[in-house]
Amino acid sequence: MTLRLYFEHDLLTAPVELLTCVPRDDLFAATLHATPFHPQGGGQPSDTGWIGEARVLRVTQEGEQIVHYLTQPLTPGSHEARVDEEQRLFNSRMHSAGHLIGHFVQSLGWIPIKAHHWPNEGRVSFKPGEQPQAIDCARVQNALAQWISEDFPRHISLAAGSRQISFGQLPAYGCGGTHVQHLQQLGRVLIDSVAEKKGTLSVSYSLG
Repeated sequence: MTLRLYFEHDLLTAPVELLTCVPRDDLFAATLHATPFHPQGGGQPSDTGWIGEARVLRVTQEGEQIVHYLTQPLTPGSHEARVDEEQRLFNSRMHSAGHLIGHFVQSLGWIPIKAHHWPNEGRVSFKPGEQPQAIDCARVQNALAQWISEDFPRHISLAAGSRQISFGQLPAYGCGGTHVQHLQQLGRVLIDSVAEKKGTLSVSYSLG
């Protein structure tokens, strides 16, 4: 099992131990003892970056291992891993914004069922609870703007194999993704549309 360094800290550079590196799909699939790279999953794209001199183009979860797809082969042993800082921050902003949308819409009687935090495709989907309230763009936009202005800090809790993420006094979510350290790092979150179809409410969003 690959240890996930990003579960506990935000370091983007770390010494790593390369265990295997084999040709696969015109690239080279590498496994590490522990990694700072977030794999694609949980509605979030993977990190990219470098291991040694090799470019990391994508990272996937494959069984118990996190696999890093490299542009060139590397020899097993010690290397330095470097996560692309700009992409990590963007992914973290998108994921954190999705959480805030989930918190607010859930407080109005909707139950989150799915989230997608990709560039130009951000959306969170809900099913109605017992007494769902009416939702529109302005209502969600104003709630998020208020929380961002208060600059709630992020909290991480690890217990009994579960990772919980929360901001300020907002409820904690079980989540394996990456997030901003405090809400003003989000900048402006734009609520692009709110639509209900066949009993599913979809809130689409992007970053300003």
